Amino acid sequence: MQKKILVIGFAFLLTSFLPLKAQSAKQDSTYKKWFVGSTLLLLGNLDGTNNPGYIQINAGYRITPKDVIQFRFKKSKYAWPLGIPFGPDFDGPGLNYPGHARILAPQIGYQRFWWKGAYTSLYVLNAFEKYMDEDKKKIGNGFTLYTDFYLGYQFKFFKDRFFFEPAIGCSYWPLRTGVPASFTAVEQKWPNYFIQPGLDFGFKF
Repeated sequence: MQKKILVIGFAFLLTSFLPLKAQSAKQDSTYKKWFVGSTLLLLGNLDGTNNPGYIQINAGYRITPKDVIQFRFKKSKYAWPLGIPFGPDFDGPGLNYPGHARILAPQIGYQRFWWKGAYTSLYVLNAFEKYMDEDKKKIGNGFTLYTDFYLGYQFKFFKDRFFFEPAIGCSYWPLRTGVPASFTAVEQKWPNYFIQPGLDFGFKF
């Protein structure tokens, strides 16, 4: 599933180079200040084996042409340790949790444009988790504090109405509480960070 998402995302990135005009950070008052959007990672919901039921809603406000604050809401479920990198081990047999976790996560972030469409962003995510065993019975509640850092580029479409932001990011969780012992036993061999793509898109107004 993850490989399919990456292939689709990078294909979208390659085609975006053809008719696009890179974002310009002109110091005027005509730029569109608000935007809403989501992510191409929603395509993971097409997976029939381990469907994450993933939802992501983005909303942001452009304080200046180069400075943006953004709010996100995420909801999903996952059955694998968070630190497993993309590759043969990801979602591999025998490596998943003895059950799954459901997550509700509000997030706030800051995005800075440095040159044309090149940007960095930093997000803080508060994840409230509910843990379920293999019989889908609740076995506990937990909380994880994430920090996400991204390096990417924004491309504009249709007179700056729509945008696409391919990026590479690192998610790090310094605080994680309430994880059931059976889940912790599976997590111990993996780090508390994860390298991931960013494939956000949106509409400006």
